[in-house]
Amino acid sequence: MPPAIDRASGATWFKSSHSGGNETECVECAHSTDATLVRDSKCTDGPVVRVPAHSWHAFIRALGHDEFGRL
Repeated sequence: MPPAIDRASGATWFKSSHSGGNETECVECAHSTDATLVRDSKCTDGPVVRVPAHSWHAFIRALGHDEFGRL
């Protein structure tokens, strides 16, 4: 499925490749110049979490190093 473009913000949204396969546990992300945006794919008009770029990179790096253990 191609990324969705949010007409209001111009953001290009894409679904996480690690979301649940049953279509009920998906998040979508979009990158802006200084942040990553995250929203529930089932509620695209709902709230959006804005994560500053440095925090997003630290989060992804921690995931790659398995710093969260098994949740």
